[in-house]
Amino acid sequence: MDRTLDSLQLLVTQVWPQSDPTKLFKDLNVVALLQEFWETKEKRRAIFPSESLVAYESVPSPDPPFVCYVTLPGGSCFGNFQCCLSRAEARRDAAKVALINSLYNELPSRRITKDFIIKSVQEAVSSTSGNFNDADDPSTSIGAYHYMLEANIGKTMLEFQELMIVFQLLHWNGSLKALRETKCSRQEVIAYYSEYSLDERMRSHMALDWIMKEEEAPGIISQELQLALRELEESRKAGRELRFYKEKKEILSLALSHIYSDCLTSAKNADQISLTLNGYH
Repeated sequence: MDRTLDSLQLLVTQVWPQSDPTKLFKDLNVVALLQEFWETKEKRRAIFPSESLVAYESVPSPDPPFVCYVTLPGGSCFGNFQCCLSRAEARRDAAKVALINSLYNELPSRRITKDFIIKSVQEAVSSTSGNFNDADDPSTSIGAYHYMLEANIGKTMLEFQELMIVFQLLHWNGSLKALRETKCSRQEVIAYYSEYSLDERMRSHMALDWIMKEEEAPGIISQELQLALRELEESRKAGRELRFYKEKKEILSLALSHIYSDCLTSAKNADQISLTLNGYH
C-alpha cells in the first residue's frame, strides 16, 4: 500500500490545484488508504507520535443527502463535498478529501521555510494594505503573523493551521481583544496560548463567554450558530478544511444547551416553590 500512496502523492501534485484530483481515487479503498497513511506517519514518528486514530463522525439524518466528517490526528477536519445518498458513500467521500489534503500537505512547498515566510508576509501586507516594516513589530497584526511563522519553521501548513485554530477562536470569541485591553503584548499572548491545545476545558470556557454575551444581547448565540452552520456547509461543499467552523458550531451548541438546561432547572424550581406555597396556604 505504501507504493500506492507514493504513486497517488505524485499524481496529486501533478493535477492539483489545476484540476480535480478526486477522479484518481475512483476505484480505491480510500478509507483504508487514509488509515494506512497516518499509521505510516506514526511509525516514522514524523508528527503526532501519540495519536493514530482517524475519527469519523456521521451527521444524524433519516434521509439523504448524508454528511460525514473525518478528523485527522492533530485536529484537522474535512467532510464529504459531494451529494451522498448513503452513509457509506459520505464516509468514503470525506476520506477521499482528507487523503488528498494529507498527501498534498507532504510536499516541500507546504512546509514553512524562510522563503515561504517572506512570500506569506508580502501577501498579508498586500491584502491588508499594511506596511512591510510592520513585519518586525510584534505589536502589529502583520508582525504577530510573522512572529508565529518564524516560531513554526519546519512545520507543515496543516500543523500550522492546527496551532492557529486556537487563536482564530480566541479572536472570534473576543478573548484576544480582552487580553489586549489588559496590556498583554501579542508576543505574551502567543507564547501563552501556544502551550495549550483545544480541549473540552477551553471549549467550556468559550461557551461560558457566549452565555455572558447572550445575557447582554439576547439571540446572539442563535444568530452566530446559524452563521457557523452556513459557513460549515459552504466550506464542506468546497472541500476546504473545516475545523474552525465545526468548533464554532460545537461551542455555540454547548452554550445553548447550558442555557436550555438552566431554563429547565429554573422552571422546575419555580414549580416546586409554587407547590410549596400552595400547600402552605
